[in-house]
Amino acid sequence: MKLLYARTSPYVRKVMVVAHETGQAEAIERVPVIATPTERNPETARHNPLGKVPTLITGDGTALFDSRVICEYLDVRSSGPRLFPEGEARWDALTRHALADGLLDAALLLRYERVMRPTPARWDAWEAGQIAKIGGALDRMEATLTRDAGEVDIGTVAAGCALGYLDFRFPDLAWRTGRPAATAWYAAFSQRPSMVRTTPDAAST
Repeated sequence: MKLLYARTSPYVRKVMVVAHETGQAEAIERVPVIATPTERNPETARHNPLGKVPTLITGDGTALFDSRVICEYLDVRSSGPRLFPEGEARWDALTRHALADGLLDAALLLRYERVMRPTPARWDAWEAGQIAKIGGALDRMEATLTRDAGEVDIGTVAAGCALGYLDFRFPDLAWRTGRPAATAWYAAFSQRPSMVRTTPDAAST
């Protein structure tokens, strides 16, 4: 398998955390590509018409995207414990997964606004709207991240990667303030080997 990836993408990190947790990281060849919202990378677009990372190319040449699809594909291939539970627990895990991805969607839009948009064209109301979404997602996480940090499913993996991205790109948002449960949970969860190996500055990412 080949993974088209960008080192700092939190969605790529989520895929690689799942790969480590399911024992498949060594089976994935990582191919770095440049991905921006303003320029389509021809190599990426050849496999994924959206031009986004992560894109996984399977052994038979099939291209899978986006991160949600890739994570579930890796989970189905796993012979060990499953990160996508069955039964009623599945809907809870998928909802927490969607919450974390929604936080990341808002965070990426905020970063593009701050870093890529020319200063005269920046829209304060747009930035405030994304920050409000991030804050709402964090408040829901504070209410739901009460489980033991040793419990791993796709919802906790996504939450860990989302909180890690806030640390990486948005220390000014101080997401820990007023959120002791999420703070304690992340302090423990971020020490998992899969999380340590996939930090943006880790050599294995």
